[in-house]
Amino acid sequence: MKTALVTGITGQDGSFLAELLLREGYRVVGMTRRTSTDVHERIAHLVDDVEFVSGDLLDQMSVASIVDEVAPDEVYNLAAQSFVPASWRQPVLTGEFTALGVTRVLEAIRAVRPSARFYQASSSEMFGKVVEVPQTETTAFYPRSPYGVAKVYGHWITVNYRESYDLFAVSGILFNHESQRRGKEFVTRKISDGVARIKHGLTGTLALGNLDAKRDWGFAGDYVRAMWLMLQRETPEDYVIATGRTHSVRDFVRIAFETAGLGSYERYVTLDPRFVRPAEVDLLVGDASKARRELGWEPEVSFEELVELMVRADCDRVAAELARV
Repeated sequence: MKTALVTGITGQDGSFLAELLLREGYRVVGMTRRTSTDVHERIAHLVDDVEFVSGDLLDQMSVASIVDEVAPDEVYNLAAQSFVPASWRQPVLTGEFTALGVTRVLEAIRAVRPSARFYQASSSEMFGKVVEVPQTETTAFYPRSPYGVAKVYGHWITVNYRESYDLFAVSGILFNHESQRRGKEFVTRKISDGVARIKHGLTGTLALGNLDAKRDWGFAGDYVRAMWLMLQRETPEDYVIATGRTHSVRDFVRIAFETAGLGSYERYVTLDPRFVRPAEVDLLVGDASKARRELGWEPEVSFEELVELMVRADCDRVAAELARV
């Protein structure tokens, strides 16, 4: 039985990855920060199957002792301060978690478990002000947020440790991937939750920022499969994971309102300048040809199916909450 150590296991990707690893017969160990509140909502259904250890990406000794104790075959570093707007308000903390946190995990692996295979969750936000469309593994980075800058550091330190210490360390440059488990602070879940609340009469409007921003959106369950496939290869390489299709926030909103049977979104959506980024990323669309060719990876859930899945899940959730009340 292989052992996988997953940081950020309580997040959207962590929950889907844990499910996949358990199906593949792994012993799954999740590293979580000690907090005074319960943050296990997304993995509540897995608590009997997953082991949990308390650790902190800000503490080198904490990370090293966990790697030594768990003795993982694979390490998936998904933990980060991952909400882009918050990175302007907390740029130093974002750098500590999202950049230096990667170094701490890599250093722990190098020191006590060099045989472990390491996956780093890189991001399409690294491309930022894109220099070419679509973006590939060789496209130059031009990040437009503290989060994007921190992710660039995490990406390159992974490459550096791979080349300097001969570690099996890879980065998956994942484009936007969503699901019904996405946090409500992210625009896609904000939309699906807002539509559900309007559908059930709890509110009458939905305030959003830039409706013309474009992203390459896929389903998180598809994308964690690519993470796992990267660590099963003979040689460590980095991959772009994307659908190759781009849609605007406006497209997402339109389909969401139509799915809920509410008609045109224009009756409900208001524009709020507070939700516009200081420096916007206008167009992200990835070319996952390398992943298709070498990993045999293909996205299975379409953009339209993703929006419908999220809206229906939130409509069902809000209906259930109202029924309990």
